[in-house]
Amino acid sequence: MSLPCRSALALTAFSLLAAPLSAFAQQRPAVLAAPPPVALQPVQALSLPATPQPVGLPRLQTQVSCPALQQRLLAALGGERSVWSVSVADSSGRLLADVNGTQPRIPASNQKLISTAFALDRLGPDYHLSTRLWRLPDGTLRLTGEGDPDLAVPQLQRFAKLALGSGGGPGDTPGLVTLQLAEEPAQAWWPKGWHPADRAYAYGAPITRLAVTSNAIHDAVANPPARLQALLQKLMVQQGGKARLALVSAATPLPADAVLLHEEASLQMYGLLSLANTESHNFTAEVLLRQASGTWDLDQARQAATLWLTEQGLPTEGLRVVDGSGLDRANRLTSRMLAALLLRMDQHPYGRQYVASMAIAGQRGTLRNLFVGTPLQGHFHGKTGTISGVRSISGVLDSPDGTRYVSAISNGAAAPNTTIGRVLRQAQTAGLCPAV
Repeated sequence: MSLPCRSALALTAFSLLAAPLSAFAQQRPAVLAAPPPVALQPVQALSLPATPQPVGLPRLQTQVSCPALQQRLLAALGGERSVWSVSVADSSGRLLADVNGTQPRIPASNQKLISTAFALDRLGPDYHLSTRLWRLPDGTLRLTGEGDPDLAVPQLQRFAKLALGSGGGPGDTPGLVTLQLAEEPAQAWWPKGWHPADRAYAYGAPITRLAVTSNAIHDAVANPPARLQALLQKLMVQQGGKARLALVSAATPLPADAVLLHEEASLQMYGLLSLANTESHNFTAEVLLRQASGTWDLDQARQAATLWLTEQGLPTEGLRVVDGSGLDRANRLTSRMLAALLLRMDQHPYGRQYVASMAIAGQRGTLRNLFVGTPLQGHFHGKTGTISGVRSISGVLDSPDGTRYVSAISNGAAAPNTTIGRVLRQAQTAGLCPAV
């Protein structure tokens, strides 16, 4: 997890909760009037046609084809080559250089490249997360969500106003609104492998469906449903009403004749991808993995992601997908697989959005302060990764000889940032690996 995302969601006062948290958040239009209720069937996950097999597209070769670059990378890694995996490919699928490229390693936040590719392919570029207010047949209201990372007080104010105006409740107490909050069980809020110490920080906040400000203020919110209930109660009192709030399982089905009263949409897919890839936002990456797989059961979600990678024809030997963000140290990826994924996604129908969602060397996101004033500035779109003992970077590099897909993962390097700079500069060198 890259350190800048610790502060991405830090808020210092209750009043700041009114602002969306992401750097990419757009102004949300004001709701002038509640839309008329619409009788709908319970919402199902969006299902797009399966992406065709990448027949005819370049696939990553298995033999190194550029000895000059191979030798330069070996020299750049020096005596630490045993703790590094580095792979470089071009747009025709040539494996230009590869050092320990099939060695599974802990990827840190390079894991997000899988979650975001999976989500973009499965859900499409127009997809957004939804938070919805429903009226059940007995008058009870229910709030459902999909993990919008920008859900904040302005949206809750609208939900509170509409709930009070609907008169939701079985009618036993006049003026009392009965509102159910549909949420995942507490044991599912964190991937099992997340260290308890990480769970206290904003970057390790619990993953829930109804997460106000991504379940973080300065640090992680330990009990998200309790915070949500307190906020809703306060907002309803401010508007002259009162409510009986109750938690229900997110697995509780909506009645077929439930009526949708209001819906709040998240940023569209590009904004979500940018949160995950540019700012390395763990919460968003975890939500995208779950939504793309169609289930919030993490075991099933990671199996779906693994199957998707196999369907793309990628080299998955040694692969282990454990979470969506890379905070779990049990994840295992290879640099060769990541280079192949970047090659595949750059030629995907939505590939431009995928690459554009990454940080840019010397300009944006977690790479904004790296490689400033060098030939890499503005010419490398990439995803960084940092947890204790792990440093990784993978992305798309512009070179005089064409596009390069580069992945470098270190587990135990002494000065990984310096080595990464050397690797990228060698991969960008003109004339080493001319196109054929």
